[in-house]
Amino acid sequence: MRFPLNKNHFIYLLIVSFSLTASAQLQNVSAPTDFWSHVRFGGGIGLSFGDGFFSGTLAPSAIYDFNDQVSLGVGLNGTYNKRKDFYKSTVFGGSLIGLFNPIQEIQLSAEFEELNVSRNWDDNLGIADENYWYPALFLGAGYRMRNVAVGIRYDVLYDKDKSIYADPWAPFVRVYF
Repeated sequence: MRFPLNKNHFIYLLIVSFSLTASAQLQNVSAPTDFWSHVRFGGGIGLSFGDGFFSGTLAPSAIYDFNDQVSLGVGLNGTYNKRKDFYKSTVFGGSLIGLFNPIQEIQLSAEFEELNVSRNWDDNLGIADENYWYPALFLGAGYRMRNVAVGIRYDVLYDKDKSIYADPWAPFVRVYF
């Protein structure tokens, strides 16, 4: 079953996110803050290779901690894949992420990702090359220990024919310093 998400749902999610941001900022109006002391950096690096296959990913990200419970951030993603005599692809894009920690050990997340996928198939296969944008909206939950969170997320916009992910369910490990 696929969760229908249209433009109105996306706008509603953005309004809720910015409302949380505004609320978090208003609570600390009297205390002067240093912006950079609330920013944490993290991301992911991936490398995979096998018989005629190579994949490399670099995905830096940064979040701003509004308080101990709410963080919002942005990320970039760059991936290169190649399977000998089959295809090669490049994937570039960005993401917006919201993190909520109802208690110190639990982390809930929502992440909207928009990726440009370019697949070039081997000429001998007779398959047309592809270039398209793919959106993903991940909702996740994890266990948090200080600056590390481990959990699982689900892509509610998953399309098995277009997604770069094999499954809508994906484990994650998040580390922010």
